Amino acid sequence: MNTESSALERELNSEKSRRRRKFRHFADGFTRYGIGAGGLGVIVAISLIFFYLVYEVVPLFQNASIEEIAEYRVDSQQTGEQTLRLVAEEQNEIFARITDAGKVHFISVETGRVLESLSMPLNGQQITSISPTIAGQDTLALGLSDGQVLQIDISFRVEFDDLGNRIGVAPRLSYPYGKEPLQLDVEGRSLNYLTRQKTRDGFVLGGLVAEGKPVILKVRARENMMTGEVTLREERAQLPTDQHYQKLLFSDDHFYTFAARADGKLDVFSSRNLNSIEKMQEAQIVPEGERITQIRFQLGNESLLIGDSLGQISQWIIARTDQGKGPRQLVNIRTLKLGDQPIEVLEPEHRRKGFVAVDSQGRTGIYNTTAENQVIDTYLLDHHPVAAVISPRASLLILEDSRGSFLTYAVDNPHPETSAKSLWGKVWYEGYDQPEYIWQSSGADNDYEPKFSITPLALGTLKAAFYAMLLSVPLAICGAMYTAYFMAPAVRKKVKPVIELMEALPTVILGFFAGLFLAPFFEMHMPGLFALLLLMPLGLVAFGFAWAQLPDKLRYLVPDGWHVILLVPVVLFIGWFSFEVSQPLEVLFFGGDMRSWLSNDLGITYDQRNAIVVGFAMGFAVIPTIYSIAEDALFGVPKSLSHGSLALGATAWQTLIYVILPTASPGIFSAVMIGMGRAVGETMIVLMATGNTPVMNFNIFEGMRTLAANIAVEMGESAVDSTHYRILFLAALVLFGFTFVVNTLAELVRQRLRKKYSTL
Repeated sequence: MNTESSALERELNSEKSRRRRKFRHFADGFTRYGIGAGGLGVIVAISLIFFYLVYEVVPLFQNASIEEIAEYRVDSQQTGEQTLRLVAEEQNEIFARITDAGKVHFISVETGRVLESLSMPLNGQQITSISPTIAGQDTLALGLSDGQVLQIDISFRVEFDDLGNRIGVAPRLSYPYGKEPLQLDVEGRSLNYLTRQKTRDGFVLGGLVAEGKPVILKVRARENMMTGEVTLREERAQLPTDQHYQKLLFSDDHFYTFAARADGKLDVFSSRNLNSIEKMQEAQIVPEGERITQIRFQLGNESLLIGDSLGQISQWIIARTDQGKGPRQLVNIRTLKLGDQPIEVLEPEHRRKGFVAVDSQGRTGIYNTTAENQVIDTYLLDHHPVAAVISPRASLLILEDSRGSFLTYAVDNPHPETSAKSLWGKVWYEGYDQPEYIWQSSGADNDYEPKFSITPLALGTLKAAFYAMLLSVPLAICGAMYTAYFMAPAVRKKVKPVIELMEALPTVILGFFAGLFLAPFFEMHMPGLFALLLLMPLGLVAFGFAWAQLPDKLRYLVPDGWHVILLVPVVLFIGWFSFEVSQPLEVLFFGGDMRSWLSNDLGITYDQRNAIVVGFAMGFAVIPTIYSIAEDALFGVPKSLSHGSLALGATAWQTLIYVILPTASPGIFSAVMIGMGRAVGETMIVLMATGNTPVMNFNIFEGMRTLAANIAVEMGESAVDSTHYRILFLAALVLFGFTFVVNTLAELVRQRLRKKYSTL
């Protein structure tokens, strides 16, 4: 014994044994710390993704800022000229000041020095009015004391030298229709108010003469392509009213005429045809005793911004009343409040649905109508305002007060379109008859109003996941139950790997197949599809019942666990039969066209690429994930539990329901949650198998647009750091948060189930 003990001791203390122990110790430590580092790395990576998404999203909700650049008096004010209009350029270097003396002064923003002064050909007349600012239109109309109108363009051009070095900004004054004024009022009366609006083939001018009587002149311009000469054809019109007005505006192409009265009412005329102008409506804009102080068109000329003596700015559009079923009328869609003093200045932004408002005490507000945001609210003037202008990029604000002082401010307001309401609530957009949830991030022209409601995308994500889970969960879990508990081991070894191999199929292939084959096939065989969903369970139950009625001698020919082989031809036959009877069923019940029956008789919209297609395609992609995890959980239940249950007299079905399923429920629940996470984050299938239309319904015959698909479609076309770009990151953050919450709740439920059934 001593000899054996000493030999064993020598063996354990040998160099080879020591090296082996050291290696094992190193391997154990390396594995332990490696696994820990890997887990920590996953947590760090996920945390970095989360914080990066937050970093990109936070600027959307940061407050705008405004900072004073300079305050000065310009030299031209010493002559006693009164400012009629200020015009700014997008480089924020020069602005133009149009005065009642018929001069245009180009002034340095930084110093207030007059760089150049130009005189306009007034032929001894005085300027009595100037047309209101209309975003996107550069031509201004000047009303003269003899009823004539002179039109001017003020433009700015960046100049470069021969080497390509930037010199500066060069202003330019031009006369698009010549230096000869047009006669608006044939009686030669002074134009106390003037408005101008472009049309498809020219422009229309409107003025108010003595006591507010309106005069209208429509001009069609035709250019000779050979000589470049412009010929003007004039057409005069009269409003069918004896009212006297204070302000006048025309909509695009002169479809509507809006005339403000002294009693706070606004008359709306249908004026597309000048020969038959009709009064549509008499709208009470402000309460009795109050007055309309300013009226402007917002960018796009679809909505009116009306300032009043109560310090409010209301937005009005032409829309159908009674949720789109009534007549077209002017309706108020929102009202914004600046203060309690009258609104004296109202200037729309050039490229966004925003505007600047200044009241009589110098309180200044910058708003965005879509988001109903007041991004700036502060007192910038100590005296009564005279004029204001905001630059085309909305980054420079210039104000003039009654003392003759000019104040310039730098404005930082990159994302005014975003608010909790514009992102998640119903918004009443221009061109719509009621508030709606809309996602439409791009348009055909600069007048377009982006619509960034994430709600239809979130609903589309849930809709796609719901229909995918509706198909995949029953099939996957029932398949896992049969495979793990009833199927013969030899068959299981072949079936399970094949189903798991389906998970390796690229989803882009499934999306391609669904979009190009399944969608048109289901459209052509809709009755057969619903017949399949009805006949398949009934057929399988009927086959099982018929099989049970066969003599034992025949049934015992098939070994236990191999019965699934007999169901394969039954499933194939039911599928073939269902689609074969599709056309006869369509003729018999739906007049030969089920799609028209859905649309005309039931009023249900049908899209070829719809939720049915997504449910089948994405359900097929999710089934392997749920099946594999659920099957492992069921198969991993200790055999002693099932054997004990059977020994106590329970049937195989009772054992499965009351013993196996509760024990495996944590794993099954995890499988369903992981499958749901896969469905929520799926991109290519919903991108290719749906119409990608962000609709707000659960209609199985319509498509959807999901958060993931929307990011994939639009991220490449969004400008970096733009509002659209950051809202896409917000969509990603919402998707991240949704999956995080679902997985966290799933883990809590799984742990509770595990604790509950751990004593079995």
